[in-house]
Amino acid sequence: MNRIARHPILPVPAREEVPFSWDGTPLTGFRGEMIASALAACGIHVLGRHPKDGSPQGVFCANGQCSQCLVMADGRPVKACMTPLRAGMRLESLRGLPRLPEDDAPVATGGVEEIAVAVLVIGAGPAGLSAAIELGRLGVPTLLVDDKDRPGGKLVLQTHKFFGSVEDSHAGTRGFEIGRRLAAELEGLPSVAMRLETTVVAVFADGRVGAVSRGRYVLIRPERLIVACGAREKMLSFPGNTLPGVYGAGAFQTLVNRDLVRCASRVLVVGGGNVGLIAGYHALQAGIEVAALVEALPEVGGYRVHADKLKRLGVPILTRHTIVCAHGTERVEAATIAAVDERFRMRPETARTLPVDGVLVAVGLAEVNEFALKAKQFGIPVECAGDAQEIAEASAAMFSGKIAGLRVARALGAYTGDIPRDWEEKEALLKSRPGPVTARKPPEGAGAVYPVFHCFQEIPCNPCTSVCPRKGIRTENDAITGLPYFVPGTECTGCASCVAVCPGLAVTLVDARDDPEHPLVILPYEIWREKVEVGRLVPVTDAEGAILGRYPVVKVKSRRKHPGTLLVGVRVERAAAERAAGIWVQERAVDPLALYEKAPPPDEAVICRCERITAGEIRAAIRDGIRDLNQLKAVTRAGMGACGSKTCRPLIHRLYREEGIDPAAITDRVDRPLFVEVPIGAFAGVREADDD
Repeated sequence: MNRIARHPILPVPAREEVPFSWDGTPLTGFRGEMIASALAACGIHVLGRHPKDGSPQGVFCANGQCSQCLVMADGRPVKACMTPLRAGMRLESLRGLPRLPEDDAPVATGGVEEIAVAVLVIGAGPAGLSAAIELGRLGVPTLLVDDKDRPGGKLVLQTHKFFGSVEDSHAGTRGFEIGRRLAAELEGLPSVAMRLETTVVAVFADGRVGAVSRGRYVLIRPERLIVACGAREKMLSFPGNTLPGVYGAGAFQTLVNRDLVRCASRVLVVGGGNVGLIAGYHALQAGIEVAALVEALPEVGGYRVHADKLKRLGVPILTRHTIVCAHGTERVEAATIAAVDERFRMRPETARTLPVDGVLVAVGLAEVNEFALKAKQFGIPVECAGDAQEIAEASAAMFSGKIAGLRVARALGAYTGDIPRDWEEKEALLKSRPGPVTARKPPEGAGAVYPVFHCFQEIPCNPCTSVCPRKGIRTENDAITGLPYFVPGTECTGCASCVAVCPGLAVTLVDARDDPEHPLVILPYEIWREKVEVGRLVPVTDAEGAILGRYPVVKVKSRRKHPGTLLVGVRVERAAAERAAGIWVQERAVDPLALYEKAPPPDEAVICRCERITAGEIRAAIRDGIRDLNQLKAVTRAGMGACGSKTCRPLIHRLYREEGIDPAAITDRVDRPLFVEVPIGAFAGVREADDD
């Protein structure tokens, strides 16, 4: 079994085990977990075969956006990532297209539920929860819906401590804990109702919104709409990109952090934004080795502190590199990477192949704003919040949601004031890009014990300033984005609270009171405790991952207010004390398994996953003069699949650009009326099978 039975941060709950079968083989899983997670825990990654060529299909998005994980459950096709497991379920792999049930007996139907409400909020992530809280505080009747089985959105997947402001965006608190706090706050507001496992499928011209709520179709008529659906991950085209084991980074985080399933043993991360950097860190916490992280740009785009955390743990970060292809028959077995030149062309002589069984694709996010665009088209008053408005950090999404909630309340007459100016300023600040990397001066006027700051880039973050009992930590110009420093002349108590609270694990404490020549250095650590047992020699690194030496662990403790972050005390020589920043946990492993002798034919890369249409097929159509994506769909079937071209649409536009076609000459496709597939019986009020 590939279960995560213990985790350095996440609690492992007791769950009820239930029997089910897969292609006739009896297995067990946990009641209510997603089918895809139960199968992955049993080592099953191939969930079906594509009808075009029999290629293996597996989990890719784990978010209901695609249909790569379609399986047969008790004779009906379902998305394995969105369907909970029930006792006795008969699951079968899908080979080709699903067939209609042979039983043509009439089914019992019912009426369609209709709801009228002042405000409908779509999405119970950080933005949607924050918007609903503001509306609830003002007594505005609000319905909050989300397609998952619990509120929190992507917060549920985040084990790291958040940046931002302690006072108003929960900085220094882990993402999943923030989700619980927001949900608990919402429970005390009687004017807000929340419906989970409710997927919005369309916004209609008559002002109603269609949704499928636990198998039943519901029509909602809101006076105002707030769209806080978050973002979907962008795809990358490379040969092997549809193999089981190629995951969107969010799908990987869903499996390891929400469902506690170790879905790989060694992974390659593609993309150096915050999503990729954080996903790599989550992999290490789940006991999964990270072979490397590759980023095509000259520098990672995410926070420097996130990158440094990985380097200190032994993860190679290779900039100006990209993935060339993934290898395997039934699932990923290896991946080839290579350096790229200034024009992002692969340099074949640099290619090398790494043995991995997982590839995490984190090459950017796209706003899920279809419902907002339709609402505007039909004249329905709508506000966007969070990533549906603009891709940014969750701390910014919370402010975005608060502002959207207040705007809607004001439009309904429930609030008569202005939007607080500091809210808008903080939202803009939290959306700002990280500043340039700067050198840090050695601590000045330090006593025998003092903190050392290993953050070199201005980002919005201030937890360390809030926990110092002597108020001895400040930021440059007292700005939330200023680099922190220890005020000269302040007497440090050695409490190490600043070490424990830092989201970037970028603060250490030097304590030379007992031995000035071999001071004690307190290092933050969030991986496996057995690697830092007292008496053990551990490899200590500087801020960028270079090993300074092996030093003995003399103490390990944690703070009750900041559980999960261990404070590991090591004795080092004086010259290394201020440079010591982290503990190495895995060996670097980027030596080539085998050279990939030639550049792969780019035409082989699959662009449309649903219909398995390659770049070569689309290029041929472009060169034949097709400039209308609707015609392209008819000729090649690209965009015809179940996901509604959510994944391939931007890739197709990119191919047009690469072929030198002016974007103004392209006719975009016509959107489908429904953005998500709906069982036709839902429209007739046919109930799904109830849980046992």
